[in-house]
Amino acid sequence: MHWYEKLNQYFPIEEMKSKEHMETLLMERPEIYHKDEGPGHVLMYVETDDFVFIDYLFVSKDTRGQGLGHKLIEKLKEKGKPIILEVEPVNYDDTDTEKRLRFYKREGFEHARTIGYRRRSLATKQINEMEILYWAPDHAPEELVYEAMKKTYNMIHTYKDKKFYGESYQPVDEVLTLEEKRNDLLQDI
Repeated sequence: MHWYEKLNQYFPIEEMKSKEHMETLLMERPEIYHKDEGPGHVLMYVETDDFVFIDYLFVSKDTRGQGLGHKLIEKLKEKGKPIILEVEPVNYDDTDTEKRLRFYKREGFEHARTIGYRRRSLATKQINEMEILYWAPDHAPEELVYEAMKKTYNMIHTYKDKKFYGESYQPVDEVLTLEEKRNDLLQDI
């Protein structure tokens, strides 16, 4: 099965980039957009001088529980940079969301409690809320995670979006917010 089909079957439509978008990033932005693919996994990620952003991480059901996800995360940690990713909030009707969150927690990832992420899906037209998780070797402040997310959104998520989807995603300042109040609210939960 083609790597894109693996991702497309696993991730919700509102989170997926088009195949053309991802292939264009791989061709036109090879200095920052990367694919690591094997028989049991697909890892799409961004690497800059300052951080790594995991765009998609898929481990096949046949290889789950064998440490493959851990090995892939360790390989990224060896780069010595903060690692950032977006996850959908836990939906107790979908056990995969809970399993994903538990996996990243075991790997040492933390919630970016002051960062809000709400983007309108061009596929479904619905507002899609995501949580930002990060791991940092030197406990980077969330402001740096926020700036890295803004950079990723502008360089990757919205790259040629009008060409691929017929319309543009919202501007980054409408999608990502840095809020002290958000931190207080999440601590009460």
